[in-house]
Amino acid sequence: MTRREMLAMSVAAAGGFEPGEAPRGLPEATSVKLPRWRGFNLLEKFMVHNNQRFVEQDFAWIAEWGMNFARLPMDYRCWIDGDWTRLREETLKEIDEAVAFGKKHGVHINMNFHRAPGYTVASPAEAKPIWTDDEALAVCCTHWAAFARRYKGIPNREMSFNLFNEPAILAPNLHKRVVERVAAAIWEQDPGRLIICDGRVWGNTPPTELVGLGVAAATRGYQPMPISHWKANWVEGSEKWAEPSYPLAEGGFTWDKAGLFQRNVKPWLDLQRKGVGIMVGEFGAHNRTPHPVVLGWLRDSLANWKEAGWGWAMWNLRGSFGPVDSGRDDVAYEEWRGHKLDRAMLDLLRAS
Repeated sequence: MTRREMLAMSVAAAGGFEPGEAPRGLPEATSVKLPRWRGFNLLEKFMVHNNQRFVEQDFAWIAEWGMNFARLPMDYRCWIDGDWTRLREETLKEIDEAVAFGKKHGVHINMNFHRAPGYTVASPAEAKPIWTDDEALAVCCTHWAAFARRYKGIPNREMSFNLFNEPAILAPNLHKRVVERVAAAIWEQDPGRLIICDGRVWGNTPPTELVGLGVAAATRGYQPMPISHWKANWVEGSEKWAEPSYPLAEGGFTWDKAGLFQRNVKPWLDLQRKGVGIMVGEFGAHNRTPHPVVLGWLRDSLANWKEAGWGWAMWNLRGSFGPVDSGRDDVAYEEWRGHKLDRAMLDLLRAS
């Protein structure tokens, strides 16, 4: 029995779809035109020190709220067995569970290596940088090829691969070289698998160097940072920023709906016209930003993305950026199924 058949059987056994049956309503997806997906980042394997199994409840809630997308930002150290070339089957089976949950609830699964062999935006940095180290690149190709074999044949409407999280300051030619190599390794195992690549400069700069490679692209919705990351303890100096308002005047520029479109949308529409599908892979604001500011900024950002026809995935569902258990001190939370629900934020997301 193939892994594809085993996954289908596990979903059927869990009370989901029959083997071979497509999830309800998931749209077709191509590198030229991504659907207007809506959903969340789910963080169970985001960092190796907090490696957990994915929670079916999250997928059920996404579907219940009328959404259809889950990005899984993952740390490759969760599934290696000491040597970074040896993959641990036990952990890979936990990722299979997330695939089954997605199929059962009609939620597209976007696999992301938040920490890939040879690259991370987080700390500590990888010892061997994938952009210049051939061993790191070869190992990364091995990991992605293993995922491609494992999920071969699952339609692109159900699954996509997001290679690297937010490449930082990087020469376009180095980025292109690595993406070409990794994409080739994936397509050798599973021809046509949908691949989405984050923009450079932490996801904010359109990766024009990838035009013609047959991949889509993902931007970010965190600008301006004084709104999204005010007093975020992982952003050095953010505790010294002035308390944000919205609209926000910054250096002679006004961040309002028109300003957000000019800075965050227009450059990516230019890339889209060159045949590269676009989505917003992450967005949201940390729980220290005043709630009315967050809602106003989100409302205009979401309206701009809707106008552009882009899908999105909020960071996160449960946690300091999301609508559930976010820990904000200026929200009248609704007690909801044992959790604290930010109903105003959820309603805004659902309406967008």
